[in-house]
Amino acid sequence: MCVECGCGLPGAPGEVQIHPAGPGPAHSHHHGHPRPAPHGHEHDHAHDHPGAAPTKDQPRAERTVGIQRSLLEKNDRIAERNRGFFQAKRLLVLNVLSSPGSGKTTLIQKTAEALAGRLRLGVIVGDLATENDANRLRSTGIPVVQITTGSVCHLEADMVARAMTGLDLDALDVLVIENVGNLVCPASYDLGEALRVVLMSVTEGEDKPLKYPTMFHSATVAVITKTDLAEAAGFDREQAIANLGRISHHARRFEVSSRTGEGMPDWCDYLVERRRELAGAPAAHS
Repeated sequence: MCVECGCGLPGAPGEVQIHPAGPGPAHSHHHGHPRPAPHGHEHDHAHDHPGAAPTKDQPRAERTVGIQRSLLEKNDRIAERNRGFFQAKRLLVLNVLSSPGSGKTTLIQKTAEALAGRLRLGVIVGDLATENDANRLRSTGIPVVQITTGSVCHLEADMVARAMTGLDLDALDVLVIENVGNLVCPASYDLGEALRVVLMSVTEGEDKPLKYPTMFHSATVAVITKTDLAEAAGFDREQAIANLGRISHHARRFEVSSRTGEGMPDWCDYLVERRRELAGAPAAHS
């Protein structure tokens, strides 16, 4: 996790660039992680002269500093603020996560096309480099904001807070956040989403949930993608579902092929229903 390896700590390398909806250069550049402040001499000096070596009779002083606040406290606080803001606008927000190549962008693209006229979608895309995915999504006519993270391997709540200012949220029903392709670090970072959607493709193997239990256990929705390739990949569907059941037993499960459209109607109907619930409208079957 980022909180252990250090890439999510203040001062970690990586500059975040936020590109507003539509073509053109970014309007602003932001650092995803604040640079460390100068040392405030949090230690005790054994001598009046810093750097002097301790003597036998005057050993180096030691001091233990207890850190009580969570490393993720700031992120969690901003995430809650984001969530309250989204709820006030009755905006259904999805945090879409997976390993690279699992089909996040294609799923979002086909979802936007299928829901045209039913729900208004906007997207925030997170990638280490390039706007390739954002440009693909813009081709559908939906508004897209790109976050280029540099070496930062996940999105954080403050990045989303800044990126969403590039969208007209009052003109949207659903905001999709396409997170950086990674099944480890993003699991620790709440963005303020209503639904955490975790993908696994049939080409990745049936044991993906067992290898990355933290991510899959955090899922609200688990989506098996690229089902049209299942036979060619030798995908054991029953084993994969059993593994998802062990780790993501509480998650709503879908099996889809964005290319053929298999399973897409159920997925889209689910989003429509969740948006309706959020908006306080009566359910479709009532």
